[in-house]
Amino acid sequence: MGAIKESFKIILSGDKEKSRLASRQIRKILYSSKGDKYLYIDIRNIINGAFGEYYKIQETWRQENFVMALSVIYFLRDRNNSPDFLFSWLLQLLQHNNGYIRHAAVKMITEELGPLTVHIRFPDDKMFSKEISNSEKADEILFSLFMSLCNLSGSLYTPKYKKYKYVYSLPASPYKSVQMVLAEMEYICGAGYLDEFTKLI
Repeated sequence: MGAIKESFKIILSGDKEKSRLASRQIRKILYSSKGDKYLYIDIRNIINGAFGEYYKIQETWRQENFVMALSVIYFLRDRNNSPDFLFSWLLQLLQHNNGYIRHAAVKMITEELGPLTVHIRFPDDKMFSKEISNSEKADEILFSLFMSLCNLSGSLYTPKYKKYKYVYSLPASPYKSVQMVLAEMEYICGAGYLDEFTKLI
């Protein structure tokens, strides 16, 4: 059994301390696993099954360990899957009471923004300009994500947040986590691109 797979097994079944230690070791294992031919297969299988595994977990501390470990390997997920295949789950995680889980969810969602916005950031790239269907699909995914985030933001907002001028100064909360993703979207896509989305709402 590969080291990453074994670590996730401990995260999901070990006692509190063993689970915590296994979660914190994922990054070290990942970057020291040179030559492990099963590494990427294990990672893709773990990510593909993440949604189902998470909902079997009863303890909040184990949920934290699992999601934090997942966020370390998420960038190596199977790119053949649709970029948004876990978005509905990650949007739920943005609302979690645990700040570590929310932070990991922010990291994983923003990880997808790079590939989804290539056509916006490099509109004259000849190689990408031929992939019209890809850019249209990316626009659809980005619009759906933007709508979901705006709806979440509206439902999580309370008047106490009005006094905060910057996202980073907001108190730790699900609202701040949602705003962090929206701010990253605006930074990567540009305000003008998101303005077009706002007109459609």
